Amino acid sequence: MRRILLVLLLAVPLGLTPERTATPHIRKTYQVARIRTPMGEILFVLYDQTPRHKASFIKLAGSHYWDSLTFNRVIKDFVAQGGCPDTPQGFGGSPYLLAPEFSDSLKHVYGAVGAGRDDNPGQLSAGCQFYIVANKKGLPKLDNHYTVYGQVFKGMDVVESIVSVPKDTTNKPYTPITLHIDVINMSADSLKADGYVPGNVPK
Repeated sequence: MRRILLVLLLAVPLGLTPERTATPHIRKTYQVARIRTPMGEILFVLYDQTPRHKASFIKLAGSHYWDSLTFNRVIKDFVAQGGCPDTPQGFGGSPYLLAPEFSDSLKHVYGAVGAGRDDNPGQLSAGCQFYIVANKKGLPKLDNHYTVYGQVFKGMDVVESIVSVPKDTTNKPYTPITLHIDVINMSADSLKADGYVPGNVPK
């Protein structure tokens, strides 16, 4: 009887070991912006260092804000820009303006995604306007004047095709380059497979 009781006492804690009660491991995912155009798909990470711009992009993408808009200003060795009207009067069509979020670690390198703005004294960003740097040497003159909030890691060949299309004197493509923008979740393994290491900020 003692032997049976001892065996039962030893068996109880074994059934409560952490290995048997632990919850399954949940893999972290990362929010990635996806721009689909007639010329191909562009993917870019949204930086945590610019929370207002990141949240704004996710909000507008979730409401399909950009689905009726285009890349309306494309300049080779400069930028592919779109998202809301860029007129002599400024960005009057933007749904709101955002306070700048400058960071010494976020530069206008090739493939950087930034927020457009007019010449307002507070350097406020237009909520809807974005651009992608298409100069392989970067655009350092824009650093700390325009907010960088993302980085393309897949689709710069598409961007290069976009900035090379025929356009008018205002740099607007003759054939509209339409936008369909959403935000998807990707695992670290998927990001690495596409050439991006999560948390990496290009120099």
